[in-house]
Amino acid sequence: MLRTPLAIALMVWIAACGSPPGPGEIEGAAVPDAVVRARAERQAAPAAQRAAELDVHAGQILFGDLHVHTSWSYDAFMNSLPMMQGEGLHPAADACDFARYCADLDFWSINDHAGTISPRAWAETRESIRQCNARAGDPDSPDLISLVGWEWTQVGRTSEDHYGHKNVVLRGTADDELPARPIAASSARAFEGVMDYRGMFVEQLKMPLFDLANVGPYLDAIAVMRELGAPERCPDGVDTRELPADCREVAMHPGELADKLEQWGFDHLIIPHGTAWGWYTPPGSSYDHQLEARNRPESQGLFEIYSGHGNSEEYRPWRSAVHGPSGELVCPEPTADYTPCCWRAGELIRERCEDPGSAECEDRVRRAREYHMDLGPGGHLAVSGESVEDWLDCGQCRDCFLPAFHYRPAQTAQYALALSSFDDAGDAAPRRFRFGFIGSSDNHTARPGTGYKEYERIKMTEAKGPRDQKWIERMYVRGEPSPEPVPRSAVSVAFPETTFFDKERGGSFFMTGGLVAAHARARDRDALWEALEQREVYATSGPRILLWFDLLDGPGRAAHPMGSEVTLAGTPRFRVRAAGAFVQKPGCPEHAQAALEPGRLEYLCRGECYHPGDRRQRIERIEIVRIRPQLRPDEPVAGLIEDPWLAHDCPPDPDGCTLEFEDPGFAAGGREVIYYARVLQEPTPAVNGGGLRCVRDADGSCVEARPCYSDPRTPPDDDCLADVAERAWASPIFVRWQAPALAAHDAAP
Repeated sequence: MLRTPLAIALMVWIAACGSPPGPGEIEGAAVPDAVVRARAERQAAPAAQRAAELDVHAGQILFGDLHVHTSWSYDAFMNSLPMMQGEGLHPAADACDFARYCADLDFWSINDHAGTISPRAWAETRESIRQCNARAGDPDSPDLISLVGWEWTQVGRTSEDHYGHKNVVLRGTADDELPARPIAASSARAFEGVMDYRGMFVEQLKMPLFDLANVGPYLDAIAVMRELGAPERCPDGVDTRELPADCREVAMHPGELADKLEQWGFDHLIIPHGTAWGWYTPPGSSYDHQLEARNRPESQGLFEIYSGHGNSEEYRPWRSAVHGPSGELVCPEPTADYTPCCWRAGELIRERCEDPGSAECEDRVRRAREYHMDLGPGGHLAVSGESVEDWLDCGQCRDCFLPAFHYRPAQTAQYALALSSFDDAGDAAPRRFRFGFIGSSDNHTARPGTGYKEYERIKMTEAKGPRDQKWIERMYVRGEPSPEPVPRSAVSVAFPETTFFDKERGGSFFMTGGLVAAHARARDRDALWEALEQREVYATSGPRILLWFDLLDGPGRAAHPMGSEVTLAGTPRFRVRAAGAFVQKPGCPEHAQAALEPGRLEYLCRGECYHPGDRRQRIERIEIVRIRPQLRPDEPVAGLIEDPWLAHDCPPDPDGCTLEFEDPGFAAGGREVIYYARVLQEPTPAVNGGGLRCVRDADGSCVEARPCYSDPRTPPDDDCLADVAERAWASPIFVRWQAPALAAHDAAP
């Protein structure tokens, strides 16, 4: 198509046109003081009761979102295009207005992908956040606290060099309180160049020719690629403070990222997220190597346990791939509750054999499984001509709460907390993760805190797909069905984001976002930051559930809140108190309608805002998870995670539920134990709550998948609702065991 002189000339013209996105314009003023006070008043009764019972400061729970992308993230920009049913650009100004008036949040942070933030965009990011804060009213009690940050977006070719995505959030907002440039992850080895921007640039030159009626946004996309390709990579081994402001800085692993941030000396957080999401995570990945000293695990104090990309909490013993005796990846056999997709690839090829029992067919089956594992997240391309339905529910956790797509159980929070590293420990305690739990949205349309209502699947989640049949065929190229499996060397894709990474099938696993809940002593930036640093935070799957989790220090006294580290010789005793989220009223409250002109309010909020009524959802159950970290390197992890260790069914009380419990076996166990609380609300409908919506046989096996497509194959007004028990997760309390001192007369001969 692009080989004639006319086409070449057109390419040159296209490459010179278009302009990258800007910051947009914030329109909303500060939320009225009465509305801000009402947020605290809605928590007052349960907070005051807990404070009186345990002799502690009542404080306030602040709800926010620490994972928000705007159109400065290139994948977000691509989803804004007409070919993806996009609404157009979603700049930082939209996020400010959405957080303030649609979601009614207390805080949020901007986290665009560092590798796609140009020097110009980084300057505009900082200024836009400052402008959002300037509209927040009283600095001692702002309506909205806005934070600067970015995403360190790393993807490894193999499990050994994969570290995943981690958000960086910074406390300050002035230029002298922020790094001169975001620090990106190197993608040089990621998928052998599948995500190479130069190759993508050539492919994107074709996009305007496919959609001449909407040429402008595609020219802008090409301009973005041009701008991103301009900065030179920063030299390695130089103190980050001495590098040029406009070079492209890279950290190869999490430890290097932490080192560079510490060179700046600014208060910051590093937050891993989407860890169990197999959309980009290589098969066989585990969190073990992330506990190595060089990766600075102590620098990662929070863990995003839930987002609009699903749940990364729960451990399961099965694997998508295992390592053989020589370190090679081997496709494991299915279990009663899990089918690896590499195994399913072999079965799909077997179904195409003329003689399924022949040696030739068995060889094809073996190669299909090998090719699937070699392709990693692109494993579905090992079988040509397949459909989403053909894969049934392979790769998915069947009994997890809203699980991440292509679930990786050895990348979950529970697995990470059970690990210990004894390298270089000597007589010291083994190295272990110490993180608190947060939820966030991972939203890519500048909409922080989308989980306040379950509606508008295509707008309020990441379920974005081709707009019509022509674009479906162009993006999801499968080839003709063949009895021969396809090796990596024969795979070629024009749109990596949709084709190589299995976005077509993954569309059934995008939910509305989660939230961070911070127990702050006051309503200001310093109090918020203190709560985040001390892990006095919890995660929710979206609703504003109230949750307290304390280790008691005698009757009627709470000594240690969630996130604490404690050393005990005796029996620990805990208290959990929870109250459900308010049932939402339809539409938007008056103050939101008055703040934004009707067209903008409709564009941002799609007719619905956070609008609480007077009745709370019922808390049905409190569960306690107990994890005992490894005492030796070969101690199996599966037996160390007790989920649930304790469960309490709550009475039907609209004011919430309380549980006190102790662990009488703690002292006898003689080891550190980690406890956290999980509370479940009564079931309510949730977007994509049914995943692949499998039809199952009597044994529970999926015999028919009915995906919720992100394109016109599922009507856009179908939110694919299914009942789920929304929940909240308290940050763990880490209880170290200490042998009681012997009394003098016991020690005497």
